[in-house]
Order: sequence, then C-alpha cells, then structure tokens
Amino acid sequence: MTTTVERTELGPETPEPARAMVGSPVGARRVVLLAVFVCAACGLVYELSLITLGSYLTGGSITQTSLVVGFVMAAMGLGALAVKPLLRWPVATFAAVEISLGLLGALSVPLLYAAFAWLNLYTPVMLVTATLIGGLIGAEVPLLMALVQRVRHQEAAGAVADLSAVDYGGALVGGLAFPFVLLPIFGLLQGALVVGALNVATAGLLAGWVFRRGLSRPARVAVGTVTVCGLVVLAGAAAYAGRFEVTARQRLYRYPIVHAERSAYQEIVLTSALVDGWRDSDVRLYLDGDLQFSSLDEHRYHESLVHPAMAGDRTRVLVLGGGDGLALREVLRYPDVEKVTLVDLDAAVVDLARTHPALSSRNRGAFEDPRVEVVAGDAFNWSRGYAGEPYDVVLVDLPDADSTALAKLYTVEFYGMVGRLMTDDGRMVVQAGSPFFAPSSYWSIVAAVGEAGLTPTPYHVDVPSFGDWGFVLAGWTPNPPGLVLGDEAPELRFLTPEVLGAATVFAPDRIPTGVEASTLLDPVILEYQRREWIGY
Repeated sequence: MTTTVERTELGPETPEPARAMVGSPVGARRVVLLAVFVCAACGLVYELSLITLGSYLTGGSITQTSLVVGFVMAAMGLGALAVKPLLRWPVATFAAVEISLGLLGALSVPLLYAAFAWLNLYTPVMLVTATLIGGLIGAEVPLLMALVQRVRHQEAAGAVADLSAVDYGGALVGGLAFPFVLLPIFGLLQGALVVGALNVATAGLLAGWVFRRGLSRPARVAVGTVTVCGLVVLAGAAAYAGRFEVTARQRLYRYPIVHAERSAYQEIVLTSALVDGWRDSDVRLYLDGDLQFSSLDEHRYHESLVHPAMAGDRTRVLVLGGGDGLALREVLRYPDVEKVTLVDLDAAVVDLARTHPALSSRNRGAFEDPRVEVVAGDAFNWSRGYAGEPYDVVLVDLPDADSTALAKLYTVEFYGMVGRLMTDDGRMVVQAGSPFFAPSSYWSIVAAVGEAGLTPTPYHVDVPSFGDWGFVLAGWTPNPPGLVLGDEAPELRFLTPEVLGAATVFAPDRIPTGVEASTLLDPVILEYQRREWIGY
C-alpha cells in the first residue's frame, strides 16, 4: 500500500511516487539500478586511481593501498550517517553528491600530481582526498535506496539485496575496466576525467530527467546547469591535461625531458643536458622517478657489475634486467662470448634503448648484435620455467626492492632458482643497492644469496650519481669466487685490480648485526628499504 507524504516547506521535491518520476515504474527502476551499477564502477575507479598514482609517485604500493582503502572505507560509513538528515530530499541530494563525486574523483589525479610536484605534500592531500571521496561514495547507497523506494515500495531486505547485487557487479566492471581499458587507452589522468564525466552525466540524467517531476522548477534548472557546467569543466581539464602533465613532470626532474612515456609497467623518462666541465651531455634514465643511470658515471657501475663475473668461462651469458643495454655493451666486449640472453619485463625500455640515439649511442648498438636474444618477461617466472642449456655467467641487474613486485627478486627462493641456471663453476653478480645508505638491505641480499646455497663475495664501489654502491659476486664452489679481472678483460675506464682489491673492504660502522635474509613469505627487505631510504 502506497502512502502519501506531506510536502514540507524545506524541500523542493514532490515525494508522491506516482508524480516523482517520468515513465513507467518498471522503466524508472531499471534506470535507477543502472545508475547504481555505473556509480559503483566509477567509485572503484577513483579508489584504484589513488592507489595507482601513489605507487607511481612514491613506490610504496602496500602502504598506498592500505592508506587509500582504509580511509575510503572508514569515510564511507561516515558518509552514510551524514546523509541521513537529507534523505527527505533524495533527488536533489543525490544530484549534489554524485556531481561532487564525479568532479572530485576526476580531478583528484591532477590535484595530487600537483601537490607532489610543486608542494611536496602528497600524502596529506591524498588522505584528505580519499576521505572526501569515501564520504561521497558512502552517501550513495542510502540515497539510491530512497530513490528505488520512490519508484516502487519494497521490503528493506529485498531492496538491499537488489542494490548490493548491482553495486558489486558495477564494482567488478570498474575493477576490470581500470587496468584493461582505461589505463591502456586513456592513461591515468585522462581515464579519471572520462570516468568523472560519466559519473556527472549519470547524476544529471537520473535527477534532472527520470525524477524531474520530483523537483521544483528552480531545482531542475539548478541540476541541469550544474551538470552542464561540470561536464564543461571536465572537458576543459581533458583539453589541458597533456600540457599539465608535461609541466608537472618536468618539475620533478633537474634536466630537460627528451622522452617520456607510460608503458604497461612504469613511467619511462629520459633527460639530457650539457654539464659545465664535461664534454658530453648528461643523459639520465628514470623509471617511475627512480634514477637508473647517469651517462657521466654509468661506466663505473656497469664495469663493476659485469667484468668480475667474466673472469672465468663466459660462452653463455644471462642478463636479468638491464633493458638499457649498458651491461650488455660490456658483455659484448668479449669476443669469445657466443650467446647472451637478456630478460627484461618491459619491452618499452628495450625498444627505447634500441632506437633512441641518446641510448643506442651509449650502449653501442648492443641490441643489434646477432649474439643477443631479448626476452620480454618477468625474471622470476622466466627463471622458474627455464629448462635450457645452463649459463656460465648470470648478471642480475634489477631495480631496488622498493615494492612487493620487486621484493620477490631479492629472496632466497629467487637466488636458488637463478643459481640452478648456472654451470657448476658459473659466476653470478647481483646489484645489491647501497651498503652505506641502506646497509640492512644490502647485507640482507648477501644473506639471501648465502642461504640459497651459493658462496657470496660482497664488494662495493663509488658511483657519484648513486653514492657508495654494492654488488654480490657468487658461485656454487665452496671457496669464494675470486674478485679479479680476467686475463682477456678489455681496457676499462674505472675498474682495475687495485680498485677491486679495495672493493671488498667495508667499514665496520655500516655492517649491521641481526640482518635477516628475505624470503617470499617474509620479504623483510621491504621494511629495510622503507626504513633506510627515508630522507634520501
């Protein structure tokens, strides 16, 4: 039985169900449920956008996920409570909440990017943004419940079941659309703007058309005007997005950007500038904001990584990582190398190193050498599945373990798998970070190599762009592999037998006690990295 609620002087809405909507109750109910579906998808995209942007800018994927999810979920409860006094006017309130959510969710990405680039206030602004978005999402369900009941009165439990089914289905679509459609086609910034526009349009359609009879004429005009203005704002933001992204990105880098792209895995930035006192330009490669090399001193790093491992047999060489081709360049200087396999996750980095003159000139066209085979794949899974001929030399040149995806590449299990790819007298070298800035991380890697059954020889050199930088040479032999240069080593700019002799000496004030090896189930290196790199 339908009851008539008296109209109050406080609100513009006419709440009688028969007059509140346009069209049949069945059609209107379907439109409301479709709006639930769309709003749920949009809400999840906003949440994923915050998590993704945080991982891009700060690298802390676990921390970012926990903060965003925790604050959004808590704010959803607060939003549901805060909207209770406004449920007497669900149409107007729904329009205000959804248009606000669409604008805030769409503009949150450029807002946070600007806070990071210009103000260095990313985390506080992100927490405020997540709280506001969560509060607006939390207000949706009570309002949509009120709208559904306006279309057709239904027992509360049944209405909740219907709304929940559609809401969770929308969340699934949003969760799938984000990585497989929005990011590949539009990118993070443009994708958020597209979703925000969809959110605003849905709110305007539902409130301003389906339920327009439930609004006074001034309220209908207000909803229509705000909807159009919101879409115009988002269209303008989309038109300016490319210029904004270039300006904000350049703010993060010291030298002019000569190439920038977002691959399927990371942001790739190449900078170049002439430096006083140097004959050559300083070319720098950054992946997700982390410096990979400076052309002024990368020879120190790559000579130290490659040549100690090449002192023995070197017919077959495996390089894990190293998509810039600089380690490959050093390997190919040995004429008796017959086969080199390079495994790098991101084919875009390899393509850039092969085609961009600033990189190809420095790796000396290494990828064009017929001895080289390039595999685009994850080093962990590739090593686990490899069943071919063993390698004499393995070079593990991977980014630091500052995320869960990378932490598995610094574990006992990983080094055990890689060790099984070597011949009995093979030699492996691992880039292991800074024993000065991150001593616990460094010695955790040394411990992991040892617990995998290999015999580690730690050593470190000075690379001005990075500071004091460490490596681990390892082999299966019970005696530590000698840290020497082979008799047929090419002429090197930095590395000498004397430098290698000094490289095994570590100051006692940077050798911590009680350091544990990292494993897949207990990736302690993540905590070491988080704790030690603060302030640097």
